[in-house]
Amino acid sequence: MASSSADLVIGKLLSLLQKEDADHREGAISQSRHKVAAKLQDINKRMTSITERVHQFGVQLLEAQHELLERLKDKEPQRTVILVVGMGGSGKTTLVANTFNKQRVEQHFDFCTWITVSRQYEILELFRSMVKEIYKQRKEEVPMQVEIMSYRVLVDTLVQYLQSRRCLIVLDDVWNIEFWQEFNINIILPQGMRGCRIVLTTRKEDVAPSPYGFKSNIFKIQPLTKNDARELFCKRAFANDLGGCPSYLDSLARNLVEKCEGLPLAIVALGGLMSKKSTAEWKRVHDNLNWELSNNPALEFVKIISLLSYHDLSFQLKHCFLYCCIFPEDYEISRKRLIRLWMAEDFLEHVNDVAPEVVAENYLMELICRGLLQVKNRNFCGRPKHIKMHDILREFALSISKEEKFVAVSDGKKGVEENGIRRCSIEVTHKELNPGGKETSQLRSLFIFVVDEISKSSFNKLPSGLKLLRVMDLEDAPINELPKEFGDLFNLRPYSL
Repeated sequence: MASSSADLVIGKLLSLLQKEDADHREGAISQSRHKVAAKLQDINKRMTSITERVHQFGVQLLEAQHELLERLKDKEPQRTVILVVGMGGSGKTTLVANTFNKQRVEQHFDFCTWITVSRQYEILELFRSMVKEIYKQRKEEVPMQVEIMSYRVLVDTLVQYLQSRRCLIVLDDVWNIEFWQEFNINIILPQGMRGCRIVLTTRKEDVAPSPYGFKSNIFKIQPLTKNDARELFCKRAFANDLGGCPSYLDSLARNLVEKCEGLPLAIVALGGLMSKKSTAEWKRVHDNLNWELSNNPALEFVKIISLLSYHDLSFQLKHCFLYCCIFPEDYEISRKRLIRLWMAEDFLEHVNDVAPEVVAENYLMELICRGLLQVKNRNFCGRPKHIKMHDILREFALSISKEEKFVAVSDGKKGVEENGIRRCSIEVTHKELNPGGKETSQLRSLFIFVVDEISKSSFNKLPSGLKLLRVMDLEDAPINELPKEFGDLFNLRPYSL
């Protein structure tokens, strides 16, 4: 049977850190071995504590467990694939592990096994683990020859044992469709009417196309409701007070919970951080939460888990994802507008006989499938109409963008001073606009978002020194006529007014 939820999540982190260490050996920028080991040990301790708290999700978790349990134990005799989908830190592994470990599940199936796949895997070793599990569940010693079995012998052993049994196979943390093809479930579980179930946890909806002879359905992990999110946060932050939030911290607590947007891992981690803070420190963290999310070691593993999907992206998709942080927090981004901007920035890979709009649309759907962007509403054809970034992911994207000098986000009061910045996003919250600075001559893209109404005169004159500007988006600016400097921007590509 499965190990604890903490062990499973820690296993994912170990896989990531091993990848970082491998990158280091190849010459990439990474941490040294002793730092990686120290990080893992620290994360291990904190994650064990966190997963103990995650079991306290409340009514919403119990309802999800009940629904998943019903799907596992229903009377459908056909082989069924259940895809459990959610963004990093949403509780996929915890939900499936809690359900998997129930005695009712073990009694319903003749054979149960849990396989952690992750981004880097060896299909031979996964099959070997399944064969070892067969011996363990029969309470037999695992023969030494299992370690040297060939692919064919391993597969034959699995088929011979599983073909007459009702099986439950959990494949945790599946990242790509190539794994599903290599695993070849039709060989491992020959067609029959025994009620076998295969459960996949993944961040991507398209990792497991429905194989022939299988039924399939998708189980989407939903963010915690406001009440469940607040309850979980308070149980962690005020454990000594039995989860009761003092009235003088109520407003701060609500705002912190809202920032997590129902993401369990972030809620538990932030609650743990606040449990050690004084009243004055609560105010400081609340007012500087963006900085805390990117720089506080106590929240580091939230960043690691949340950005696993980002590190798995192609070069082009990484740029498209980071680009979305130019929009203000909670901003609903128009699909058409975003695609037009990606095209103007030359982010798209050239594909023969495929229109750039189609390539961009595929990029967008890939980011949505990976849980990196959220669909806010759809048009009558079912296509995404508006999308947004989760607040937590946006803060991490801003942090990466700053490190890589990909984009600078300003409030308009101060100019852009970072050397080498090519894109600037200005969120105007006052009556004066000053995007200029000694480095604005290097800007290629400028975006202006008006949070509060400002005077029209603020936009009568564009800042000087922007003659290299290629992309300018003023869609959210209250401008009625083009400033005369507009005619001097000879490099300007598609713009939005």
